[in-house]
Amino acid sequence: MRKIKYKKARKVQPNPLEYIGKHKQYESEMQLFVYDENAVEENQNIALSDLKQHIHLNKNNWLNLHGLNDLKIVEGIGAFFQIDSFLLSDILNTTRRTKLEESSSSLFFNIKSILPAENSDNISIEQISFLLKEGVLISFQEKRSDFFTHIRERIRTKTGIVRSKKADYLLYLLLDAVIENFYITIDNEEDKVEELLTLSKTSADPNILIRIEKHRDNFNFLKRSIIPLRDSLTTIKSLKEDTLCNVIETDSYVYFSRLHQKSLELLEQIESDMEIVESASNFFFSSQGHKMNQIMKTLTIVSAIFIPLTFIVGVYGMNFENMPELQYKNGYYIIIGVMFLIVMGMIAYFKKIKWF
Repeated sequence: MRKIKYKKARKVQPNPLEYIGKHKQYESEMQLFVYDENAVEENQNIALSDLKQHIHLNKNNWLNLHGLNDLKIVEGIGAFFQIDSFLLSDILNTTRRTKLEESSSSLFFNIKSILPAENSDNISIEQISFLLKEGVLISFQEKRSDFFTHIRERIRTKTGIVRSKKADYLLYLLLDAVIENFYITIDNEEDKVEELLTLSKTSADPNILIRIEKHRDNFNFLKRSIIPLRDSLTTIKSLKEDTLCNVIETDSYVYFSRLHQKSLELLEQIESDMEIVESASNFFFSSQGHKMNQIMKTLTIVSAIFIPLTFIVGVYGMNFENMPELQYKNGYYIIIGVMFLIVMGMIAYFKKIKWF
């Protein structure tokens, strides 16, 4: 789980833009889709200098940036589309929580995209930011990924209604694709917790408890990521009654309502899964306690059997001269027989009272 780190030093001048994230090995690269119901133009590895000639505001424009390391490109996009510097700062600072900023001419939205890490109990986190303006949608990704491959294919092949809708509908599709990653991550976490429940029934390995606590942290992080997403989607729903923001079509609010409903479903599922994780932790401790009780019961039975035998041995180990049994020819065999009968009688008694 990543923690937010703040610099202690305070400067008079504001800090310049700086990418704060983990994916610093990826080069910055832009792709541009310009489309309407009749045609689509796709530009890979487009340069800042080419934006002016390729952007057509009478059509839908989707500009996607992979990699946030090249600050000149980020600043250039900000200058070209007149994006406020504080929004650029939010795009580059991936430690910020999900947020929504609306104005009369734009809508800014950032979101955490979460997927399970390969061969690990960790989860992979990437911040994706969106800026919606009239006829333009800009998406900022920390690294190249295939979250939106199916959406690009729908645009190319004119599948569905994406080509006949405005850029706000494209924003809905992109957000929906990111939210689907939460479902994938939750399903993966549930499978791993179920596996740990099975292991806890057959193994006393303390690493099982460590893994259970790790998944508890993962679910808590998922919950903390979805709550601000739910709040932001609630705000988008409320914009329908507000005349301030004009970048979302009236008939598109129903799509964002669906996303809000999904966020509520995710929270409910996480609450249920956290109860399962709590049960898994309690079951592990109960299982270990039961095993310890079984061990103590076995030791108690053995001790109880040997107490009378130890008493007999102690009595006849005393060195008094006037102990008549010491002179019996078959005294040794008699005592051994008595001890054997005592053992068998106690075993029969313990079995009768169901100690074992």
